[in-house]
Amino acid sequence: MSFDILRSQLAGRNVWILVLETNGVNVWCAAGKGTFGTHELVRRIERTGLPQLVSHRRLIVPILGAAGIAAHEVRALSGFEVCYATVRAGDLPEFFDNGMITTPNMRQMTFTLRERLILIPVELMLSLKPLALIGFLLLIVPLLLGLPTAGFQMMAAFYAAALTGLAVTPILLPWLPGRYFSCKGAVAGLALVLGYYFIGPKSDHEMFIIPAAVLILPAVSAFYALNFTGCTPFTSSSGVKKEMLIALPIMGGGILVGTVLALVGIFL
Repeated sequence: MSFDILRSQLAGRNVWILVLETNGVNVWCAAGKGTFGTHELVRRIERTGLPQLVSHRRLIVPILGAAGIAAHEVRALSGFEVCYATVRAGDLPEFFDNGMITTPNMRQMTFTLRERLILIPVELMLSLKPLALIGFLLLIVPLLLGLPTAGFQMMAAFYAAALTGLAVTPILLPWLPGRYFSCKGAVAGLALVLGYYFIGPKSDHEMFIIPAAVLILPAVSAFYALNFTGCTPFTSSSGVKKEMLIALPIMGGGILVGTVLALVGIFL
């Protein structure tokens, strides 16, 4: 995908595209992992015979790949100078037309509503199989126990929470409180619970069901919202690891305690 987007923006220009092997990972993530890195770049220069193909010694690298490529090491190992160009491939025509000068706008990474909306179907497709499996289990187990209504309600609640994390949270991302994506997802999940409490059907076991929903649904929405940390460079690798160390045990604990309360409410 990165190659095709880049090629379309460079149509009609006298340039070579040197492709690095990142095993299907985008430039920004591959730079953090090291696959879009100094040694892979130098290796590709040697394997393609680039010094014999071009008379100049200049490489144009996307800015989001800078974390993995050290310009001074590339120069020492290959003799090629590295120029960090733009964040988006769409800015490359302007970059070349302006004498390869990078403007402030070309360096700025955005995460606009349109960009977030584009990612939602991708995250939905990636989560489709586990969502289907969990939904099936939530439906079939109560059915086998002779509680079909509870099964449908639990499945519907789970899918509502998952969609809150996968779709509602990225849409409302700038306006949800908190810095961590998991916190934003949890807040959206709590709003879902409040909506269910005020407009949803009433139950004879609300003293157990409502606390269970408060514990489980925000945890589910927070988990799926956490996936979006890999969709934007606004989060750092160390920050994501710290967030996961804190958030995942809380999510797991909330789901566990909430499940016990839900079972007590169902079978009481």
